[in-house]
Amino acid sequence: MTEREAAALLGEVVPPTVCSVYYGGFWLRFWAYCLDIIVVASINRLIVWPLFRLFDWPLEQDGMFAPATIAAAIVFYAYFVLMTKAFGQTLGKMVFGLKVVDERGGRLTWLTVLFREVVGKFISKTLLFVGFLFVAFSEKKKGMHDQFADTIVIRE
Repeated sequence: MTEREAAALLGEVVPPTVCSVYYGGFWLRFWAYCLDIIVVASINRLIVWPLFRLFDWPLEQDGMFAPATIAAAIVFYAYFVLMTKAFGQTLGKMVFGLKVVDERGGRLTWLTVLFREVVGKFISKTLLFVGFLFVAFSEKKKGMHDQFADTIVIRE
């Protein structure tokens, strides 16, 4: 039983500085992301591609602005933004016991989630994925996208 759970049973309030916070490390987050990629790919193959076939739209992904590429990008970003906003975690993070929280202890706002999941991750990926390596070397295990949005990933 954790200190926080024991205090809750006794009706006491424990300040956040007394409770231990365990940050989600690089490998846990890596495997959670891999699972999320499998989920997004499954959504595309089970829902998006059949819709393209139904409406006889081209499925080629030759260019960056091909309809299938745009649809895949929309599904990808919608999954991460909506899951993070609604639950504070994606399915991959749920499986590995991770959760995204605001560094100040507040709820995640739409602006914070959009900035973290879209802008921050886009920049992290554009820089040869170096932004994600920050997780392995920073004190609070914050990636570049977490630093931009003032969020942290904790273990539940």
